[in-house]
Amino acid sequence: MTKARILIVHPDTAARTLLRDLLALAGYEAVQEAGSGSDALRLLRRTPIDAIVSDIEFPELDAWRLARLVRSGVLPSAPTTPFIIVASTWCERIAETTAREFGVNALLAFDERQRLPEVLAAELARGGGLYQRSRVLVIEDYPETLNLVKRILDARFDVDLAEDGEIGLRKWREGRHELVLLDVMLPKLSGPEVLDRILAEDPAQPVVIMTANSTLELAEQMMMKGAADFVTKPFRAEELRRVCEIAARREDYLVSNRQFAEKVRHLEDSREAYRKISESHQHLLNHLRTVVLEMDAGGAIRFLNRAWAQLTGFSVDEGLHKPFAAFIAPKEESQGALRRYFQSLLAGEARDCRFELELRSRSGDPLWADCRLVLMVAEDGRKSVSGSLDNITHRKLAESEVERLRLHDSLTGLYNRVFFDARLAELAHRADTWGERHALLVIDLDHFKVINDSVGHHAGDMALQEISRLLAKRLRQDDILCRVGGDEFAVLLADSDVEQAMPIATAIAELIKAHPCRFDDQVFALGSSIGISLIDGSSATSDEYLKRADIALYVAKQRGRNRIRVYDPADRDSDELRASVDWARRLRQALDEGCLELHFQPVLHIASGQIAYYEALARLRLPERLVAPGEFIPALERAGEMPTLDFAVLDEVVAVLAANPELPRIAFNLSAQSFTDARLLPRLEDALEKSGVRPARLIVELTESDSLSDVRASQQVISRLNELGCSFSIDDFGSGFSTFAYLKELPAQSLKLDGSYVRNLASDPVDQALVQAISQVAVALGKATVAEFVEDAAVLDALRRLGIDYAQGYYIGRPQPLAQIAREFKP
Repeated sequence: MTKARILIVHPDTAARTLLRDLLALAGYEAVQEAGSGSDALRLLRRTPIDAIVSDIEFPELDAWRLARLVRSGVLPSAPTTPFIIVASTWCERIAETTAREFGVNALLAFDERQRLPEVLAAELARGGGLYQRSRVLVIEDYPETLNLVKRILDARFDVDLAEDGEIGLRKWREGRHELVLLDVMLPKLSGPEVLDRILAEDPAQPVVIMTANSTLELAEQMMMKGAADFVTKPFRAEELRRVCEIAARREDYLVSNRQFAEKVRHLEDSREAYRKISESHQHLLNHLRTVVLEMDAGGAIRFLNRAWAQLTGFSVDEGLHKPFAAFIAPKEESQGALRRYFQSLLAGEARDCRFELELRSRSGDPLWADCRLVLMVAEDGRKSVSGSLDNITHRKLAESEVERLRLHDSLTGLYNRVFFDARLAELAHRADTWGERHALLVIDLDHFKVINDSVGHHAGDMALQEISRLLAKRLRQDDILCRVGGDEFAVLLADSDVEQAMPIATAIAELIKAHPCRFDDQVFALGSSIGISLIDGSSATSDEYLKRADIALYVAKQRGRNRIRVYDPADRDSDELRASVDWARRLRQALDEGCLELHFQPVLHIASGQIAYYEALARLRLPERLVAPGEFIPALERAGEMPTLDFAVLDEVVAVLAANPELPRIAFNLSAQSFTDARLLPRLEDALEKSGVRPARLIVELTESDSLSDVRASQQVISRLNELGCSFSIDDFGSGFSTFAYLKELPAQSLKLDGSYVRNLASDPVDQALVQAISQVAVALGKATVAEFVEDAAVLDALRRLGIDYAQGYYIGRPQPLAQIAREFKP
């Protein structure tokens, strides 16, 4: 400890000497001094410091800003360097609150400086850890709402969850959280009962009520009982964070005023002492960035500190004796909030409150403040309200933009999938809990792919924007329109049944049909297929309602497109259709959540005995298990969703090659749906160009039957792949009947033998003859041969004798995650 480098920052030479001598007696020898902000920064830039002891005020800077510079990491000292304030001007709670905001570890009054060595030693021992985050207990019986609240609040609070009132009450008694978020409607022990028990044990505990519109009256009753605030479901993330911050920090200013009042009462026998402490507090308040104000019972301002002018642009004199409401933006949201909270304080309904409001600024620029108000009652019974204002304009603007981007589609400006899932879950919960009925429409644009293929994706994007504007104008104000996929939209109709949803769906279909998209001289007529499901409480999960709408949509497509179909359990067409819809939905969700995994199986060069390349095989990581491709690919093929999977695999393979230059080539298989998709080659070219991966490291495989389904189209695609520098391989070679007739027309570099010829190769002479024939033809055409399903040494020896070039199978190596195969090539 005695070797720790300490910096003392204080404008008074005598005070610095006292502190230095005190630390010297405690064994601290490496102590440096600074009398101003510039001196302190000069020392901090030159020498890493282990701890800082500072006054609040000194020339050119102050302790709060110096602490922020240290915490920012721009100086050689560690951002966690202990920062201790030893101040001659002192107001405990105000200073403590400010310390939390600016990252100060400890505060001491100057007359308590004898404790400095003890405090310094403790802070150095624990490495300068700062104040802990506030803790929030969420009591809510609906799991999706619990998880949503946790995601919203995790960045600012430590969140604890409870599924019912009894669990919540037990966790609260164990943890005494700074804030409780309490649902009104709970099983077993109800929300009002939980509130009564909490407030009976701790009347000062802040409790915020979560309520749906249908339970607002009950929420009002709970507010009258002592709840601090309420928020209605479905809530916006910004609103929930605001309410929680208000409730969690509600007592800071109240406590500071109590501390100030207590000091005044102790010194009321000495007017001179009272004057000195008042000046001390005024001095401190004038150097805070937080605005501190006091109002009389009529709302007129009778005290302001200097931060008022810095915040609003109006001078202190311009603000004094004016109604505070005159400086609030003329919007009912802010004016109404001030009016309600002010009246609530004067009526004794609340002791303090905290809320956000928009202020007027002299410049006219947007100005938002976090406002905290506390009721003060003098000995003669006169009431006043004191408060504080913190500038949160940058945060509000940033939060507003982040929230907009998080919940909105960047192309169309409509709500996105994140918002849709949350809103659908809320409607499903309301239907299950309260028996409400809502409707879901899933809309897919028919023939939209023609626009992308004919005039490009930019035109397709413009068409989506145009269709979005049309739909938004047609829907009712309370209807929720979302873009949930490429050319797929969803509409949530609250408090609606099928009879109400059907005319809306019909109007949407007619609107799209009657609005052709024009690009230059080309006109494209679009249609729409619409699936409808009723959200009626028959399922406890929102996913089921979405599956039903998807099934209805697929039935509409299969029966001719440009149709509307209401989900009917008796009209599923087949269990395969339901499985296809389910897997298509799972695939899109897995891709959104980054749950696509690639495993890599080695391919052996038989002559050299070296691994020549790997084949990438797709897996889906679901919550319950890892799913192999044989389970989901047939369903995706029936649903027409293979391009979604193939393009994701393509992107991942290129990314793996870019991140692992030591890996050799990687092969991956394409479906016929993707191979004939006009988006394939542009996507491949773009991925290679952006990543810098050499095309020669990529092998594209397509099954023989798919290659021969359209020989001319296959020739064009394969030729372009060869021009790029990629290799092409015909998979499952020998499974068709016209293989040899078309082989020389397909510019493939290699043939992968169908596994049926390889499994029994060691013992079956017919298989041996066929494999030898294929090998000889391949040699004559200058193509390499690959055998899969090599599962023992005998088969590998037979392949070597027959002249096959490469081998793949469990005997060579099983498919493994990237981390395992990469170790084989790392130096």
